[in-house]
Amino acid sequence: MMTSGSVSHAMPSPPTSGIDELDGRLIVLLAREPRIGVLEASRRLGVARGTVQARMDRLQSNGVIRGFGPDVDPAALGYPVTAFATLEIKQGQGAEVRAHLGGVPEVLELHTTTGHGDMLCRLVARSNADLQRVIDRVVGFDGIVRASTAIVMENPVPLRIIPLVEQAAREDSGT
Repeated sequence: MMTSGSVSHAMPSPPTSGIDELDGRLIVLLAREPRIGVLEASRRLGVARGTVQARMDRLQSNGVIRGFGPDVDPAALGYPVTAFATLEIKQGQGAEVRAHLGGVPEVLELHTTTGHGDMLCRLVARSNADLQRVIDRVVGFDGIVRASTAIVMENPVPLRIIPLVEQAAREDSGT
């Protein structure tokens, strides 16, 4: 799976157009074999090397492909506990809270949301006891009014992109 090594603080702009069947096949190939070279990808896809390079460049510039970094497992780094925290923040404190949470390494993702809370964070910790330390650090900021945390028991459907890519390629190709 492709992940980005850099952190983005804003949602990427949606692509200006969809993907076609060849784009879909290229993305699936890159997702399954991220270390594949352009020449080998062109051979496997049955298209010219220049076509693969142009498609990759376009997909990157349109924000479809965001990176080629390694897919790192936090549990393998010693952070086997995952939790989601819904945060309620003080009005007008969004930028400050984002900056605070951006400084907490155990905050893997942050989303602003509608509904019960204002933000949803994915957190990791070394243990349940360590999770308390992480939560204390997260909520130990004046701009956060309340937090509700749910510990992940298992992840039966991990983050996956390939089925979505295949569907988008079918829909946009009209098949």
